[in-house]
Amino acid sequence: MDRLQAMQTFVKIVEMNSFSRAADVLGMPRASATIIIKNLEAHLKVNLMQRTTRKMNLTPEGAQYYERCVRILSDIKENEDALASTGRGPQGPLRVDMPGSIGRLIIAPRIMEFKERYPDINLSMGFLDRPLNGTQSAVDCVICSGYRHDPGFVRRSLGEAAMLTVASPIYLERNGMPKDLDELRSHYAVHYHSNITDRTIAHNFVIDAVPKEVKMKSSLKLGDLEAYVACGLVGAGIIQAPTFLLQDHLADGRLVEILPQWKPLPVPVSVQYASDRHLVGRVRVFVEWTAQVFKECCGMSAEETSERNYPGVHPFNELLSSL
Repeated sequence: MDRLQAMQTFVKIVEMNSFSRAADVLGMPRASATIIIKNLEAHLKVNLMQRTTRKMNLTPEGAQYYERCVRILSDIKENEDALASTGRGPQGPLRVDMPGSIGRLIIAPRIMEFKERYPDINLSMGFLDRPLNGTQSAVDCVICSGYRHDPGFVRRSLGEAAMLTVASPIYLERNGMPKDLDELRSHYAVHYHSNITDRTIAHNFVIDAVPKEVKMKSSLKLGDLEAYVACGLVGAGIIQAPTFLLQDHLADGRLVEILPQWKPLPVPVSVQYASDRHLVGRVRVFVEWTAQVFKECCGMSAEETSERNYPGVHPFNELLSSL
C-alpha cells in the first residue's frame, strides 16, 4: 500500500465529503478510492469513516487521523517547495495554544504583523491554559508559563514576566498603605485558587533570592486571572499579577503598586514544541516572531532565572501556569 497516496485520498474524500468527487479530482475510478480507504483502515486496524447511502461521518479516530494527515502533507509540500526554490515562504496550517491573558494582551494585538509577513500560513490560536502533551497531536506548539517542560519537547525561553503587588486607591483609602511585610498580615488579599489542584495560592515576595509566602486575610478566591485583577480594581483586596496585565491600570491610576522594594516571584514564559517540529518552516518562523514580540513587551526581561535559584518555587506553580 502506498501510504502517501492513501493519506492524500483520505484527506480529499473528507474535504469533499464524497468518494466520487474526490476520485474525479484525483483522476482515479471511484472503486479505486474505495479500495484505498478499505486497505488503509485494515492497515490502521480502525474505522476512519461511518458511511451510509446518504452521508459520511468521521469516527473520532478518523478525525484525529485527518488532522495528522493534513499536517504531514503540508510539511511535505513545504519541503518540496523549498527544494524547488519557488520563492514562497512557509505555508500550511499552524495550530498554537497559549494562556488566555497572553493571547489576548500580547499576541493578538500584534498578530497582523505575523499574518502580513507570512500570508500563506493558516494560523489557528487556542486560548487554553495547559502544557503541550502527547495527546495534543493537532497542536504544533504552545506558549507556557511557569517552569513546566515535558520530556520529548523542545523548550525555547521567551524570558520572564515581572510580577507586581498592587491595590486600588479605593482599598488603600479604606485600609491604609502597608509600610512593610509585617503590616500585610492585617490586610486583605484577593487570592488565586487553582481549579486543577484545588489549592489557594498565598501572596509571595522574593527576599534574599528566596520566595516567601505572606499570610493575609482572605477577601476572595478566584480561578480566573482576569477576573482576579477585576476584583483588585474594585477594591476587594491586594493582588499580585504580571506587569503586562496591570500596566494600563497603573498608568491611569486605577491601581497603585505597594511595597515596590519587595517584588513577587517573576514568571518564566516559554514556547514549546515537539522535537520533530523544529525543522518545519511555519513552526520555526512563529517561534522566532513570538520571541521578538516578547522581547519588546513591557514587563518582560530577556533572561530567565533558573528554577534552581528559587528553592521555594513549587508552591506557586499553579499561579504561574494560569497566566
